[in-house]
Amino acid sequence: MPLYEYRCAECDATFEKFMRSFSKNEEIECPECASRDVGKAFSSFATSSTSKSTPSAASCAPSGGG
Repeated sequence: MPLYEYRCAECDATFEKFMRSFSKNEEIECPECASRDVGKAFSSFATSSTSKSTPSAASCAPSGGG
């Protein structure tokens, strides 16, 4: 089930909503002010790394072999 982030044009609230289907166009309502004037907000995926260097493609390759 995809999770989308929305922003309300009326009160500027941001909220997330699980969508049951990709093809079904559900009416989305702001949980703060009940406005239906909402749009999808830009959201990015969070990543974290304990390494200060960027791993190369070689680090993803299987080791050994021959």
